[in-house]
Amino acid sequence: MTRRQESLSDSECAGMALRWIIVQHVPWEGPGLIAAAALARGLPADVRRMDLGEAVPHVDEMAGLVVMGGPMSVHDTASYPSLAAEQQLLLDAVARDLPVLGVCLGAQLLAAALGARVYKGPSAEIGFGEVSLTGEGCSDAVLGGAGGTLPVFHWHEDTFEVPPGAARLAGSPLYANQAFRAGRRAYAFQFHVEVDRDLASEWATRLPRGVDVDEGRRGEVERTGRRILGRFFDLACAES
Repeated sequence: MTRRQESLSDSECAGMALRWIIVQHVPWEGPGLIAAAALARGLPADVRRMDLGEAVPHVDEMAGLVVMGGPMSVHDTASYPSLAAEQQLLLDAVARDLPVLGVCLGAQLLAAALGARVYKGPSAEIGFGEVSLTGEGCSDAVLGGAGGTLPVFHWHEDTFEVPPGAARLAGSPLYANQAFRAGRRAYAFQFHVEVDRDLASEWATRLPRGVDVDEGRRGEVERTGRRILGRFFDLACAES
């Protein structure tokens, strides 16, 4: 998806006059399959680049919000002042019942915005793996419907507590809290399912030694990601 993407005239969600906002923190953690899922549904979206000094948007601008990952911590607000404003934006979006998706750092920011603790995990979790769905996860409109485990890509060393009132949806042996839903359609994914081929190529040179981006496993994550992200945007459209 290009920045300032124009709306498609045959949008399946043509009634949504406002645009989706995708907040990006670093060049190599773009929206990937998230952009593809939005485009497939004709959803107009802007990518706002925090790394290029663009302003954090206002909640009045948006039909929905996606906040991507990055190597910084939620607590690094002195070095990255936009993080505090992003937390407020996430809080405002949830309060208005807008569809929200936080990925990796975005998930941690959403947890912090909703009053949960974000802290260093037991050790870094990096590479292809799985998450196991909870009972709520198995019946969830976005994550459920394809068995009790999901193939994902991990790249994190911070974690979060599930916010008060939110539903815990997934975990892994190392990180018990991998996904939650707050309200009807605000989702946090600690893991990555947005990894298309271009994004994998961007990541390959930045991953620690010994962590390979195997194309076969990436393809498996992509197939899962397309299903999950499609269901997320379909839910956003259906309940708008």
